[in-house]
Parts: sequence; C-alpha cells; structure tokens
Amino acid sequence: MELLSVVIDAINNVLRWPLVIGLLGTGLFLTIKLGFVQFRRLGHGFAVATGRYDDPDEPGDVTHFQALTTALSATVGVGNIAGVALAIHIGGPGALFWMWVTALLGMATKYSEVTLAQQYRDVHVDQDGKAWEGSVSGGPMYYIERGLGRNWKPVAMFFAFALMLTSFMTGNAVQANTVATQVFDSFGVPVWITGLITATIVGVVILGGISRIGKVTSIVAPVMAAVYVAGALLILILNIGAIPAAFVRIFSEAFNPVSGVAGTGAGVFLLTMLYGVQRGLFSNEAGQGSAPIAHSAAKTDEPVSEGVVALLEPFIDTIIICTMTGLVLVTTGAFEATAPAAVDLDASNVSIVEGSREAGYTTYLGSEAISYANGVPENGAGPRVGRFTVGIDSLFLDEAQTVPFTGTIDAATKAVLTADGQVVETFYANTVRTSAPLTTLAFERGLSPIGLGGVGRFIVLISVILFAVSTSISWSYYGDRCANYLFGTKAILPFKAIFVVMHFVGAVLAVTTIWDLGDVALSLVTLPNVLALLLLSPVLKKLTDSYFERRPWVENEEAHKKAKQEGRL
Repeated sequence: MELLSVVIDAINNVLRWPLVIGLLGTGLFLTIKLGFVQFRRLGHGFAVATGRYDDPDEPGDVTHFQALTTALSATVGVGNIAGVALAIHIGGPGALFWMWVTALLGMATKYSEVTLAQQYRDVHVDQDGKAWEGSVSGGPMYYIERGLGRNWKPVAMFFAFALMLTSFMTGNAVQANTVATQVFDSFGVPVWITGLITATIVGVVILGGISRIGKVTSIVAPVMAAVYVAGALLILILNIGAIPAAFVRIFSEAFNPVSGVAGTGAGVFLLTMLYGVQRGLFSNEAGQGSAPIAHSAAKTDEPVSEGVVALLEPFIDTIIICTMTGLVLVTTGAFEATAPAAVDLDASNVSIVEGSREAGYTTYLGSEAISYANGVPENGAGPRVGRFTVGIDSLFLDEAQTVPFTGTIDAATKAVLTADGQVVETFYANTVRTSAPLTTLAFERGLSPIGLGGVGRFIVLISVILFAVSTSISWSYYGDRCANYLFGTKAILPFKAIFVVMHFVGAVLAVTTIWDLGDVALSLVTLPNVLALLLLSPVLKKLTDSYFERRPWVENEEAHKKAKQEGRL
C-alpha cells in the first residue's frame, strides 16, 4: 500500500499543475469568448430548469430538470462536505477563494461542454423515427470524435476509458469511503458492513437505467441539499458576527496564506491555490466532462437550452453550498480545533511525523525509537505520533485522558511499550479532524449554543449518506455510457457489476489513497476535454449567438402549454 501511495503521489505531482493551468485558462478563455455567458444568462438558465419550456415531443430521455438533478446529484456530494474540509485542512481558509474562482470560470466551461454534448450526441431511432427510451448517448467522447474529426478517435477513446475509471474511483469509491468513515466515526460500525449496505442500494437503483436514476435523483437531490443548507444557514445566523472576519481571512489568506493545519508552512500560496482548485473541480466537476453525459439525455433539440441549465451547477454546488460549508468551518473555528479521538496506531491516518503547525509537518523517515514521558515526547519538537499528518500534543492510555503515556514507540513498526512493559495498540488524545468528520465537528460546535450539537452531527451524517449514494448512482450512468461507447451495449451490465464491487472496495480502503487516486483520474479526463473545448470554441460561439438571436424558447413555451392541456405532461 505504501508503494502504491508513492506512485500515486508522483503521478499527481506531474499532473496537478497542467490541470490547474488548463482548467483555469480554459474557463477564462471561454468566459471572454462567449461574452461572460455565465453572468448574462444565469436567469435564463433558471427559467429553463423550471420546465416552462419543456416540449415532450423533442428527442431525449429526461426533462431539463431531471437532467439537472441527475448531474447535481453527482456534483453536490461529499465534495461539498468532505472536499471543502480537506481543502481548508491542508490549504487554509484561503483555499475557499480558489474554489470560488474555479466555480465562476467553471460555469462557462460547464455551459460549453454541455452545449457541445447536446450538439454531437448520438440518438438512436426506431423504424417509426421515434427515439426509444435510454437511447441517447453523449459526452466529450462524442464531440471529440464528431466535432474534431475521425483522426481524434483515439483521444475520444482515451477520454471514455479514463472517465470510466474515474467513475469507479472519484464518483464511486470516494463516496463509499466517506460514508463508511463517517458511520464508523459516529457509531463504530465496521466499514465493510456500511460498504455492503450502500453497495446494495446503489446496485438496485442503477439496474433500472437512466429513467429510474432521473426519477430518484429528482427527489433526493433537492431534499438532501435543502436539509444540509438549512443546517448550515442556522449555524451562520448564530455566528453572524463572525462572518465578516471569516471573509477577511478567506480573501487575505488566498494570496498570503498561513497554510492549513496540515500544510507545509506559512506563505505557501501555491499549496493553497492548488488544493482550492483541485477540490473545486472535484466538487463541481466543471471541465471534467462527466456532467455532459447526463445532460445529453435531456429532451431538447436546442443544445444551448441545456447548456444554460448546466451552468447553474457550479453556482449551486460551489458558490452556494461549498461556501456555506467553508464559512461554517471558519466561523466556528473547527478547522483548527482539536477533539477527543481514539488513536489506533495501525490506522492508515496515523503516522509518525515531525515539525510543527507553524513550520508544517512531514513524515518522519528515521528509525529510532521515540521516548514519551507524561504523554509528550521527551525530545520536545522532534518526531511524534500524528493523525491526518498533524502532530498530536499529548497521548493518553484511557478514554477520559487522565493517564498520560510514558514509554517508547518504535518509529518503523509503531510497536509500543509502556514504562512497565505493557503493549499498547490504541491511545486517546485530542486531535484535529479532516474530511467529513471535520465538518461534523463544525456542525456540532455551531449548533451547541442552542443545545443541538447532536442534531448537527445527525445532519452531516444523513447528508453524507444521501450525497454519497446519489453521487454514486449518477456516476454509474456516466460510466456505463463510456462503456457503451467503447464496447457497445453488451458491456453495460458487466460495467454495472464491477461498479457495485468497486463501491464496496472503496469503503474499506485508506481514505488518503482513495482521494489521491481520484485526483489522478480527474486530471486524466480533464486535460483532453479542455483541449477539445478550446478547439471547438468557434462552434460554441456560433451556437450561442444563433440561439439567443432566434429565441426558440418562446415557441417551446407554447408547445409546453399545449402538451399540458392535452395531458401529456
């Protein structure tokens, strides 16, 4: 496992900066090219999403709203809870600013990729010329091949294969891992049991295809977002006086960071920017090429009409929900606080580190035994036990933290002996948190003043479960469209079987390994996609200008009213 982590980290180091430059650069270029479409057409996007322009006679499998909620179910997920926490844990509050930048530019990128996916989608028809249920396939692999020409077929195939792998990891294993970790942290339920349960739920839903997925997500997505946002909003109201200072800290540390709790020291601007952009991409998926697959199934013959719906996603996902999470973390002070926890030395998130919060922590590579006296290392600022790559101040032998540890810890094997020769496997200490447990701590602290700390834990737990399961469900559709593109319809059922298995596997693997694998997969699919968007930008410009000059939604509104009168809606 350690070798795998080293390899993954090396690949990430190569890909992360091309990803950041490609993502932000493409978003800025498209924003200017399309005349700031994400700001000028935001209102029209909301209008189309309401369904007032839906025409049931147009080709496709789902409504504009169902396509939006399916895509939102994939984007509004653990990235909003665990991803924001991870970004601030490592990059500091300033990382949230770079998530905003990614989202605002990403709105133009999301608009572009969905419009092109609609333009070049594949719609099969029967002998009567009518589209049959589940027949629509679309996404970057189609606009790369059809928009750029047959010579680009290998690139399209690479994208489809990489996104299929991404569906196993980012859209599936990460979700399962977050749920399993959160349930274990809350109730002590073994991760394999949680993984088995959620894998079963996902399997039952995805076997029903896009129609069932669309129906489920159109209910689950709005409900889960409403519950989480309501809880966060209540906390912010209770901490309203701290919000201005939180914004000041976010903006100031975006360019002059003090670094996160687990960062590598003060002034690490690139670290803060990197984690903000990476987690922003993970959260809203703009430029990744996944959401266009869901939007391709929308019932419309106007590509731009679905593009304006799609640009709502980064706005809802990052500008609204991620911001609320970030503000809760900063205003409650949870991101730099410690809380009681059991420290199992065999756990993947426990390691031997050296350094300090001011200078940053790194993994200790030495082999000498570490001596503790009264709970703290005898060598002062030297090597010590750390959790989530952050050194622990004091170790105790009992849960009440009344018996400090005195003895030695082997740095290489983590073997522990107390001063009287007893073997210890688990310590107790106040430690920092990260990922979903950190957001849980923030909600507990935020609602404790009104006696609802336990409710805060419950809100995050339920949100994590609903977010993660709905994200996995939506990502299964992305992956099966890629499998269909590469291998035909015969590959869809085997893909779904592997997808369910990977959901279970993700639940039991180390959290850091899962997230790092997800970042590699994100980079592999994003780079060819943003290249295609740049090359097809003249087509985008033409489609956009034509749509807003012709105003076809006026005619569609009449068709919608007629269909409603006839009982077809």
